[in-house]
Amino acid sequence: MMTAVPSDVAAAASEAVDEALTALAAATTADDVRAVDAAHLAKTSRLTRLKAGLRDVDPAERPAAGQALNEARKAIEAAVADRLFVLSAAEGAARLAGESLRLGDVVVTDEIGRLHPVTSTWRRLEDIFVGLGYTVAEGPHIEDDWMNFGALNLPPDHPARSMWDTLYVDPGPNSEAAPGTVLLRTHTSPVQVRTMLSQPPPIAIVAPGRTFRRDTADATHLPVFHQIEGLVVDRDISFADLAGTLDAFVKALFGPDRRTRLRPSYFPFTEPSAEVDMSTPDGGWLEIAGCGMVHPNVLANCGIDPEEWTGFAFGIGIDRVANLLHGISDMRELVANDLRFLRGFGS
Repeated sequence: MMTAVPSDVAAAASEAVDEALTALAAATTADDVRAVDAAHLAKTSRLTRLKAGLRDVDPAERPAAGQALNEARKAIEAAVADRLFVLSAAEGAARLAGESLRLGDVVVTDEIGRLHPVTSTWRRLEDIFVGLGYTVAEGPHIEDDWMNFGALNLPPDHPARSMWDTLYVDPGPNSEAAPGTVLLRTHTSPVQVRTMLSQPPPIAIVAPGRTFRRDTADATHLPVFHQIEGLVVDRDISFADLAGTLDAFVKALFGPDRRTRLRPSYFPFTEPSAEVDMSTPDGGWLEIAGCGMVHPNVLANCGIDPEEWTGFAFGIGIDRVANLLHGISDMRELVANDLRFLRGFGS
């Protein structure tokens, strides 16, 4: 025969369940339900205290009393789970409704991204030379002395090294490079060297990129600036090929009415060398690039026989071309990041 539950235990268990159900009915959020759970089922709750008091119940009545308390706990746990499910579902639905997107809406904004004038000029120059049959080559910003100078016919004691005010890099304690032989490239000519070392002629590349010199920023100079250099190596390449290429480039960029002329100059890595001038609308001339025939020593340093192959090279300042195209008088405007200035350029 089943033992009856002591009346005081049964009444206390029933009251504990009623209190929990009343609190759950008043709960309006999932956090409220969790608070009820903690208050009525935790170690300090009424049910827990009743269970601890079973030691004072007559041993014959203790199993029935314990079972009553367990059933009360299960009733509260089930009620908590049901209420938590209902409120969590309602909160989730409300959150989804608030986060829903009307995909048919058209979002209109006045702020549209634009290309920086240097970037747009860079791409425009690449497009011109790719249209002339060139491929685009790239190289690292940090170079060694031989790539930047030695291979280009500038040995350590060459006086022409003073033409470049170089920024040297500490190679670090674990590097095999000697101090004073690692640097930030002063031009993109090392890309030409890397190309000649990695593939045989014929070669026709342009090498755009960022370059670095120890210059003070002013209206016409920046310590970090951009160049695009070109290199062609093939059989029977002549100075006339160089002049025709640069004339085609100027006309493609600035218009068919522009003319070009070449003035004798000096660069250690080309012989003969020249400065390229472009005619201006007011009848004057403006320097636009440097160029020349690749020096035989440079070809030999790169493993190319200068008796079999010839070539030409040229270098153009991307920042300077951007200034000319957009009528910018001060090169520092290109790095000031002034939105009032940058918003004046299209996409």
